[in-house]
Amino acid sequence: MLVDDHKIVRQGFAALLGTMPDMQVIAEAESGEQAVALYRQHHPDVTLMDLRMAHGNGVEAIQSIRTADPMARIIVLTTFDGDEDIFRALQAGARGYLLKGSDIDELVSAIHAVHSGKSRIPAPVAERLAERMSNPALTERETDVLKLIVGGNSNKEIASALFISEATVKTHINNLLGKLGVTDRTQAATTALQRGIVHLD
Repeated sequence: MLVDDHKIVRQGFAALLGTMPDMQVIAEAESGEQAVALYRQHHPDVTLMDLRMAHGNGVEAIQSIRTADPMARIIVLTTFDGDEDIFRALQAGARGYLLKGSDIDELVSAIHAVHSGKSRIPAPVAERLAERMSNPALTERETDVLKLIVGGNSNKEIASALFISEATVKTHINNLLGKLGVTDRTQAATTALQRGIVHLD
Protein backbone atom coordinates (compact mmCIF):
# COMPACT_ATOMS: atom_id res chain seq x y z
CA MET A 1 0.00 0.00 0.00
CA LEU A 2 1.22 3.50 -0.86
CA VAL A 3 0.39 6.40 1.46
CA ASP A 4 1.22 9.91 0.21
CA ASP A 5 -0.90 13.03 -0.19
CA HIS A 6 0.64 13.82 -3.58
CA LYS A 7 -1.09 11.86 -6.33
CA ILE A 8 1.79 12.20 -8.77
CA VAL A 9 4.19 10.73 -6.18
CA ARG A 10 1.88 7.75 -5.60
CA GLN A 11 1.51 7.22 -9.35
CA GLY A 12 5.27 7.35 -9.81
CA PHE A 13 5.98 4.77 -7.13
CA ALA A 14 3.09 2.59 -8.31
CA ALA A 15 4.51 2.62 -11.84
CA LEU A 16 8.02 1.78 -10.62
CA LEU A 17 6.89 -1.01 -8.31
CA GLY A 18 4.55 -2.34 -11.00
CA THR A 19 7.63 -3.26 -13.06
CA MET A 20 8.78 -5.64 -10.29
CA PRO A 21 7.64 -9.23 -10.94
CA ASP A 22 6.97 -9.98 -7.26
CA MET A 23 5.22 -6.74 -6.25
CA GLN A 24 1.75 -5.34 -6.70
CA VAL A 25 0.27 -2.11 -5.35
CA ILE A 26 -3.13 -3.09 -3.95
CA ALA A 27 -4.15 0.20 -2.31
CA GLU A 28 -3.29 3.90 -2.32
CA ALA A 29 -4.15 6.40 0.43
CA GLU A 30 -3.78 10.18 0.47
CA SER A 31 -4.13 10.70 4.24
CA GLY A 32 -3.34 8.99 7.53
CA GLU A 33 -7.03 8.32 8.21
CA GLN A 34 -7.55 6.77 4.79
CA ALA A 35 -4.40 4.66 5.27
CA VAL A 36 -5.78 3.16 8.48
CA ALA A 37 -9.13 2.35 6.82
CA LEU A 38 -7.53 0.85 3.70
CA TYR A 39 -5.08 -1.18 5.79
CA ARG A 40 -7.99 -2.81 7.62
CA GLN A 41 -9.63 -3.54 4.28
CA HIS A 42 -6.64 -4.87 2.32
CA HIS A 43 -4.02 -6.02 4.88
CA PRO A 44 -1.06 -5.25 2.60
CA ASP A 45 2.19 -7.16 3.16
CA VAL A 46 4.17 -3.89 3.24
CA THR A 47 3.04 -0.26 3.53
CA LEU A 48 5.07 2.73 2.29
CA MET A 49 4.09 5.71 4.45
CA ASP A 50 4.84 9.42 4.04
CA LEU A 51 5.22 11.32 7.33
CA ARG A 52 3.71 14.71 6.62
CA MET A 53 0.35 14.86 4.86
CA ALA A 54 -2.38 17.44 4.55
CA HIS A 55 -4.79 15.34 6.63
CA GLY A 56 -3.22 13.59 9.61
CA ASN A 57 0.43 12.66 9.98
CA GLY A 58 2.16 9.40 9.22
CA VAL A 59 3.31 8.72 12.79
CA GLU A 60 -0.29 8.67 14.06
CA ALA A 61 -1.31 6.39 11.18
CA ILE A 62 1.59 4.02 11.95
CA GLN A 63 0.52 3.90 15.61
CA SER A 64 -3.11 3.16 14.70
CA ILE A 65 -2.21 0.45 12.19
CA ARG A 66 0.30 -1.20 14.55
CA THR A 67 -2.18 -1.11 17.44
CA ALA A 68 -4.70 -2.99 15.28
CA ASP A 69 -2.04 -5.28 13.76
CA PRO A 70 1.26 -5.51 15.71
CA MET A 71 2.76 -7.49 12.80
CA ALA A 72 2.16 -4.66 10.27
CA ARG A 73 5.27 -3.98 8.19
CA ILE A 74 5.60 -0.26 7.49
CA ILE A 75 8.40 1.65 5.77
CA VAL A 76 8.51 5.42 6.08
CA LEU A 77 9.22 7.05 2.72
CA THR A 78 9.61 10.79 3.21
CA THR A 79 11.60 13.94 2.51
CA PHE A 80 12.00 14.62 6.25
CA ASP A 81 15.32 13.53 7.76
CA GLY A 82 15.24 15.31 11.14
CA ASP A 83 16.37 13.10 14.01
CA GLU A 84 13.09 13.64 15.88
CA ASP A 85 11.04 12.60 12.81
CA ILE A 86 13.09 9.41 12.55
CA PHE A 87 12.84 8.68 16.27
CA ARG A 88 9.06 9.18 16.41
CA ALA A 89 8.41 7.05 13.32
CA LEU A 90 10.50 4.13 14.56
CA GLN A 91 9.07 4.49 18.07
CA ALA A 92 5.58 4.24 16.52
CA GLY A 93 6.55 0.93 14.90
CA ALA A 94 7.96 1.63 11.44
CA ARG A 95 10.38 -1.10 10.34
CA GLY A 96 12.24 1.02 7.80
CA TYR A 97 12.96 4.67 7.07
CA LEU A 98 13.90 5.82 3.56
CA LEU A 99 14.23 9.26 2.02
CA LYS A 100 12.48 9.99 -1.26
CA GLY A 101 15.87 10.64 -2.82
CA SER A 102 16.71 6.92 -2.49
CA ASP A 103 17.16 4.97 -5.72
CA ILE A 104 14.74 2.25 -6.79
CA ASP A 105 17.17 -0.58 -5.96
CA GLU A 106 17.42 0.65 -2.36
CA LEU A 107 13.63 0.91 -2.12
CA VAL A 108 13.05 -2.59 -3.53
CA SER A 109 15.74 -4.02 -1.25
CA ALA A 110 14.10 -2.35 1.77
CA ILE A 111 10.66 -3.71 0.82
CA HIS A 112 12.08 -7.25 0.55
CA ALA A 113 13.95 -6.90 3.86
CA VAL A 114 10.95 -5.58 5.78
CA HIS A 115 8.65 -8.15 4.18
CA SER A 116 10.94 -10.90 5.48
CA GLY A 117 10.71 -9.48 9.01
CA LYS A 118 13.90 -7.43 9.12
CA SER A 119 14.38 -3.70 9.64
CA ARG A 120 16.01 -1.39 7.12
CA ILE A 121 17.58 1.83 8.32
CA PRO A 122 20.20 3.34 5.94
CA ALA A 123 23.48 4.48 7.55
CA PRO A 124 22.80 8.27 7.37
CA VAL A 125 19.40 7.75 9.00
CA ALA A 126 20.93 5.49 11.67
CA GLU A 127 23.50 8.21 12.44
CA ARG A 128 20.73 10.76 12.92
CA LEU A 129 18.90 8.32 15.19
CA ALA A 130 22.06 7.74 17.25
CA GLU A 131 22.43 11.52 17.66
CA ARG A 132 18.82 11.74 18.85
CA MET A 133 19.34 8.91 21.35
CA SER A 134 22.37 10.70 22.82
CA ASN A 135 20.55 14.03 23.19
CA PRO A 136 18.53 14.65 26.37
CA ALA A 137 14.82 14.44 25.52
CA LEU A 138 12.54 17.43 25.97
CA THR A 139 9.65 17.02 28.37
CA GLU A 140 6.12 17.36 27.02
CA ARG A 141 5.81 20.82 28.59
CA GLU A 142 9.16 21.95 27.15
CA THR A 143 7.95 20.80 23.73
CA ASP A 144 4.72 22.81 24.20
CA VAL A 145 6.77 25.91 25.04
CA LEU A 146 9.06 25.31 22.05
CA LYS A 147 6.08 25.05 19.67
CA LEU A 148 4.84 28.42 20.92
CA ILE A 149 8.32 29.94 20.52
CA VAL A 150 8.38 28.70 16.91
CA GLY A 151 4.94 30.29 16.50
CA GLY A 152 6.45 33.67 17.46
CA ASN A 153 4.84 34.00 20.90
CA SER A 154 6.33 36.12 23.70
CA ASN A 155 6.93 34.71 27.20
CA LYS A 156 3.75 36.47 28.36
CA GLU A 157 1.72 34.91 25.53
CA ILE A 158 3.21 31.46 26.23
CA ALA A 159 2.36 31.81 29.93
CA SER A 160 -1.23 32.74 29.05
CA ALA A 161 -1.63 29.92 26.51
CA LEU A 162 -0.30 27.25 28.90
CA PHE A 163 -1.85 28.70 32.09
CA ILE A 164 1.52 28.98 33.83
CA SER A 165 3.53 31.91 35.21
CA GLU A 166 6.11 33.83 33.18
CA ALA A 167 8.76 32.67 35.67
CA THR A 168 7.86 29.05 34.88
CA VAL A 169 8.04 29.81 31.14
CA LYS A 170 11.56 31.21 31.63
CA THR A 171 12.58 28.06 33.52
CA HIS A 172 11.27 25.84 30.70
CA ILE A 173 13.06 28.00 28.09
CA ASN A 174 16.37 27.81 29.98
CA ASN A 175 16.00 24.03 30.24
CA LEU A 176 15.15 23.50 26.57
CA LEU A 177 17.95 25.84 25.41
CA GLY A 178 20.39 23.69 27.36
CA LYS A 179 19.00 20.43 25.99
CA LEU A 180 19.07 21.72 22.41
CA GLY A 181 22.58 23.11 22.85
CA VAL A 182 21.60 26.63 21.72
CA THR A 183 21.84 30.06 23.32
CA ASP A 184 18.69 31.93 22.30
CA ARG A 185 15.06 31.57 21.18
CA THR A 186 15.84 32.09 17.47
CA GLN A 187 18.39 29.26 17.47
CA ALA A 188 15.94 27.11 19.42
CA ALA A 189 13.22 27.68 16.81
CA THR A 190 15.60 26.94 13.92
CA THR A 191 16.91 23.76 15.59
CA ALA A 192 13.37 22.60 16.42
CA LEU A 193 12.36 22.86 12.75
CA GLN A 194 15.56 21.29 11.40
CA ARG A 195 15.33 18.29 13.72
CA GLY A 196 11.61 17.77 13.20
CA ILE A 197 10.73 18.42 16.86
CA VAL A 198 8.23 21.04 15.64
CA HIS A 199 6.65 21.31 12.18
CA LEU A 200 5.08 24.36 10.58
CA ASP A 201 1.61 23.26 9.47
